Order: sequence, then structure tokens, then C-alpha cells
Amino acid sequence: MKYVILIHANPDPWGHPTSIYTAQGRALPPERHEEMGRQFEALMTEISASGELVTAEALADPVSATLYGWSPEGHLATDGPYAEAKEQLAGFFIIDCDSRQRAEQIAAQFAQPGDVVELRPVMWPGGDDQ
Repeated sequence: MKYVILIHANPDPWGHPTSIYTAQGRALPPERHEEMGRQFEALMTEISASGELVTAEALADPVSATLYGWSPEGHLATDGPYAEAKEQLAGFFIIDCDSRQRAEQIAAQFAQPGDVVELRPVMWPGGDDQ
């Protein structure tokens, strides 16, 4: 089953990896960032070799977003991001795992300082949305 891992962060300035640009990440020593980088590369190697990694993308600064809404008068475009949101979608990974438990094991490793990680099944026509 396919899952999407959504990474929400509030880096300042916007950049990737987001953990370098969040307040929590900036508080860590360089050695810790190097270790986290090695762990992340090992995870990427593992899920690439197993075929579990489908695709991944980092996203540009939310200020470059355009939001589209609907009204009875027609579609309305406004500059993003939503002002009331602190954390923004920073990137995503799509993984294909044999079980929810395996997806949870992988997703947990994506949590970095200042980030919130969301795991959600990917939908398809007629699919179960659980």
C-alpha cells in the first residue's frame, strides 16, 4: 500500500533540509546535524534498495504559492501561504510498504528538529481511505 509522508516545518529562512533552518535545529551542534544527515542517507539507501521509495520532492518557499478558491462567482486566486498557519508543507515522500506498521517505522525517522511529520495513505479510485 502506498503512503505519503508529509513534512511540515517553519524554517527561517526557508531552506532544505528544514532542520538546519528551524529554531530547534539551529540550537543543535554541527556534529549532531552530521549524524542526522548520515542516518537520513542510510534510510534513503535502505528504502531505495527495498523498492519502498516511490518518489520525493522538496517544496519551494510558501511565499511563492498561489492559492485557488471557489466561490459562486468563479475561481479566486490569492497569494499564499495561509497567513494563520505557522508550519507549511516543506516536502513529501511517497512510499510503498507491505503494512501500515512498516510505513510508521519509516515515517517516524523523518521527524527532525522543528518539523512535524504526517503519514497518510495514498488514495486511488475505489480504494480504502483508512
